[in-house]
Parts: sequence; C-alpha cells; structure tokens
Amino acid sequence: QVQLAESGGGLVQTGGSLRLSCTASGSTFSRNGMGWYRRAPGKQRELVALITSGGGTNYADSVKGRFTISRDNAKNSIYLQMDNLKPEDTAVYSCWGRDDFAVEYWGKGTRVTVSS
Repeated sequence: QVQLAESGGGLVQTGGSLRLSCTASGSTFSRNGMGWYRRAPGKQRELVALITSGGGTNYADSVKGRFTISRDNAKNSIYLQMDNLKPEDTAVYSCWGRDDFAVEYWGKGTRVTVSS
C-alpha cells in the first residue's frame, strides 16, 4: 500500500517557523514531481509549492521568499521549510506526489496554525 505521511505541523506565533516533512512508502517517487498543497478554513485547496525530479521549484506568490521546498530522493521524502509565518498561512497542509509509475497520491495532511 502506497502512503504519503506528513509530519511537522503545529501551533506557532506570527513570524515563527515550522518544517514540514512528507515521507513516502510503498513506492518510489524519484522520477516525478512532488509538492505541498493547503486548505484554509472555508477556502478551496491551493498549491503551495512544487518540486520536480531534478529539483526545479515553483511557489505560490503568497509564499515566495518565505517557504522553501526540498526533496531527498534517497529518503523518498520532501520537506517544506516555512519561515516568517503569517496568520493567513493557517491551513491543513497536504503532501502530493506522482510515483515512478505515474500514479498520484495524497497524504492525509498536517495542521498548521499561526496565531497573531
């Protein structure tokens, strides 16, 4: 069974930092893209950041300069370093990936709450 497991969410004050991790099991994800999405209360899910197999990155305008996505193919993992967090970053953050067989998977999500 293929699973994406997120960790690292929590409660932080405005201006603080968190580092999210997503580790895949049951398949390998080194050949395709992976990324982070989020869903804020009462809003639709939105893209936060994507990373290609070669390390190319793409960010939502709202997080550029504050968030950094990275990956470690040896560990079948991606990460999201979130700095200078704002209350509007409060959301459930979910990991997405397309494995080496081009099948897409989602994690269950980890909650991030930024207090003002």
